[in-house]
Amino acid sequence: MESIFKVGQSLKELLVSINEKPYGTAFVQDQNNKLIGIVTDGDFRRMLLKGKELSDTLKKEDLGEYTYALEGEDFDQLLKKTNNKIHIVPIINSEGELIDYFEFKHQTKFTPVAEPTLENRELEYLLDAFSSTWISSRGKYIDRFEEEFSSYCGVKYGVATSNGTVAIHLALLALGIKEGDEVIVPDLTFAATINAVLYIKATPVIVDIDPDSWTICPKEIEKAITPRTKAIIPVHVYGQPCDMDEIMRIAQDYDLKVIEDCAEAHGAEFNGRKVGSFGDVSTFSFFANKIITTGEGGMCVTNNKELDVQMRKLRDHGMNKEKRYWHDEIGFNYRMTNLQAAIGCAQIEQIDQILLRNEKIEKDYINALSELNLFNWQRNFNNRKKVVWLMCCTTDKRKEVMKALTNNNIDVRPFFYCLSEMPIYSQYTYSNSNALRVSKIGLNLPTVKQVDFMRIKDILSTIS
Repeated sequence: MESIFKVGQSLKELLVSINEKPYGTAFVQDQNNKLIGIVTDGDFRRMLLKGKELSDTLKKEDLGEYTYALEGEDFDQLLKKTNNKIHIVPIINSEGELIDYFEFKHQTKFTPVAEPTLENRELEYLLDAFSSTWISSRGKYIDRFEEEFSSYCGVKYGVATSNGTVAIHLALLALGIKEGDEVIVPDLTFAATINAVLYIKATPVIVDIDPDSWTICPKEIEKAITPRTKAIIPVHVYGQPCDMDEIMRIAQDYDLKVIEDCAEAHGAEFNGRKVGSFGDVSTFSFFANKIITTGEGGMCVTNNKELDVQMRKLRDHGMNKEKRYWHDEIGFNYRMTNLQAAIGCAQIEQIDQILLRNEKIEKDYINALSELNLFNWQRNFNNRKKVVWLMCCTTDKRKEVMKALTNNNIDVRPFFYCLSEMPIYSQYTYSNSNALRVSKIGLNLPTVKQVDFMRIKDILSTIS
């Protein structure tokens, strides 16, 4: 039988043994071939942490209690001896000799990287909107959601949209950005940011990120400005606010428009002000994995009444508000439904609780995993209040971490690919060295309430 080990052999030999079947477990016998214990890979790590050397020999006193079964026990009896931690049960005869083993791996529930929190009045408001028969792009919940969310951001006006990507498109159109204009975007962002620029045939200019915050670097913005530059889209990536003081200074000095992409940063703050309250227009996403959700959905927020009116017009096919079915300009159907907005109203009521929960998840991760020395955690800055959208870190062992967790039914995601890496965008690159480095080592861990931090620690403790 494989993975048999005897007391008196070296720990180096034990290491070889536990790497054999079954599943990182070695059966330990005394010199009379009687089973006296089991050593798992976790037990081996604990021995090393207590000061054991690979050249040391295994002694009987190094072994702890273990679960075993007697020859003749039936399946139900064997099954009762297993649990989430014990899935190998040795079977011994009346002489105490190992004759076989029982193996049963308990199914573990899939842990997603993110999921919506629908524990408030979402269903109540949704059914109310449904029963009202106002299920399309008009209804009380649309107005309410626009007012409540823009107020939460500290901004006067909110224009709800069908998703976050079209919100950026709508903002660019309302600001008069056109073909031939240059718009500066960060290299580390989801593709929606640059796609919206390309929709209007403007020219995106990809610039590098700050290596500590992972957000767009103001120095790189300023270096990339040309006479054709008309706008900047700072992205508060992974919940981290950009340096909005410097970005707004640059925008003022060079007469540039600012569109804040806040898709991943609901509730984040810079110098005590919510993100979304700095730009000429700011955009949000309410996709299902975002901090608050409407399933699909987005919003533009602004303090400019003229921009608010123009975005509403463009959102609704470019139709004249005083003359129904008369179209003054080419517009779009970018409207949110009353059903979606109903969910959004319930979500905004619990946004602070969601943010606090996510913050606690981050603290629990750091407390549980820091001693593994695998991760560098997302930075906190004195003048910025980041929020936890996904649990973000960097690691030089990303491939190994992802393989270990996904093999155990735990979803993890790498950081976004840099825009400059992808052939369809690479021609627009101005600078990208920091972004390329961070993108290759960045990792998102599950940010859901059912995360088992100690299980993740145990899984990852095998990585050296």
